[in-house]
Amino acid sequence: MTADGITTVNPATGDELGFYSYASPRRVDHVLATAAASRWGDSRIEDRVAAITRLGTVLVARREEFAGLITLEMGKPIRQARAEIDKCVTACHYYAAELPGMLRPETFALDDDAAVVRVLPLGVVFGILPWNYPWWQVIRAMLPAIAAGNTVVLKHADSVTGSAVAIEDGFREAFGAGVLQTLVLDSATASDIIGDPRVAAVTFTGSDRVGALVAARAGAELKKCLLELGGSDPFIVLADADIAEAAAAAVHSRFLNNGQSCIAAKRILVHRAVRDDFVDALVPHVRALEVGDPTDERFSIGPIARADLRDTLREQRHRALAAGGRVLAEARAPDTDRGVWFAPSVVEVAGDDSTILSDETFGPLGALTVGSGDEDLIALANSSRYGLSSSVWSADSHHAAAVAGGLRTGAVFVNMPSATDPRLPTGGVKASGYGRELGKWGVYELANVQATRIRGSGTVFDPYSASAGSGTS
Repeated sequence: MTADGITTVNPATGDELGFYSYASPRRVDHVLATAAASRWGDSRIEDRVAAITRLGTVLVARREEFAGLITLEMGKPIRQARAEIDKCVTACHYYAAELPGMLRPETFALDDDAAVVRVLPLGVVFGILPWNYPWWQVIRAMLPAIAAGNTVVLKHADSVTGSAVAIEDGFREAFGAGVLQTLVLDSATASDIIGDPRVAAVTFTGSDRVGALVAARAGAELKKCLLELGGSDPFIVLADADIAEAAAAAVHSRFLNNGQSCIAAKRILVHRAVRDDFVDALVPHVRALEVGDPTDERFSIGPIARADLRDTLREQRHRALAAGGRVLAEARAPDTDRGVWFAPSVVEVAGDDSTILSDETFGPLGALTVGSGDEDLIALANSSRYGLSSSVWSADSHHAAAVAGGLRTGAVFVNMPSATDPRLPTGGVKASGYGRELGKWGVYELANVQATRIRGSGTVFDPYSASAGSGTS
């Protein structure tokens, strides 16, 4: 980053990839003006479905291009980058199929009155989104908003600016100009845009520290704000769990996407009775991880996205070991001065450790600790200030459900790792944010769910005769 713009860097090699100038004030004004003037909010549902379908087709056709750019800019292994694009295609198929039902006006007969509830757009949504899933974060947060009839102005993370430009190009190909536009911005200008009267709502994914600043700026303007923030997700292994399955899943969840996922299994909480068996099963999986060039199909883990993130991981691991923790297992990372590498590892710590169990570890560093029983494991899980997602492992679904009911998280997954799905809401509680994305909930979150009641009409009126902007055909 310079005073004039952003230089993206390949984290595997340290090579510069491209330079992007910050948007001029004239460019910012033009983008906001065209987004606010768009007639997308008046479009028919059929037209929205057709555009979403086209987006899926664009993603399929340009899969290798988009996936390759993801890998170059943030180091995701190429197979996982392709899977990210494929997941975006799945979301397009889901919304194309389900959107008519989500936006269908609901009518009511209330005594002698008639009423209808319609889903209307808010207007321009400003999205400030992170680098770890460059395409999926945009699809997850912005596609439901666009489906509701909003237009989007996107400020993507600096390190994936090339992907941000490609995202705008892909959306333009599918939706036409003006529905989703990218701006390359510094933080001060982004804050100013939150306050711009043409912006109706803000969605942010990132750290709780920056999320608080975004929420304060949006709150000062009385604007809707959706926050998906950090996580320190518990992965709870009960005494009756399938140990081999749980250990394999813990490693997959902790180290997927180079360990850089909000809903990764960051804290592995194991019942004391099965601790030894679980560790014996876990260690070989960690040691077998292959770290290297993310463009090479052989490797499942690439570099850390940025040097400052790697340095934070090193400090977190150092503090955990200094407090009495010990390394249970570690994989080898490339021994080179080029790129940003970190050896994937799992550290066992005591339950009262105040750093690696309380702070978010955003990279391939896992923490394991033991609990003496279900209540102790639940207390450990809830001790974090975060509450994004969680995972519970037990051979008895009733047992797992009882434990799940005590967890203060936005989602619980039983006998499977945490994962987002277009059909289900995703979001957190506590310091993990508020609001929900995906499913019908993501559409309604950034919409005006408007109720109209007509006194003494006697009959329920036809909602499809409503005025322009209803989004109906």
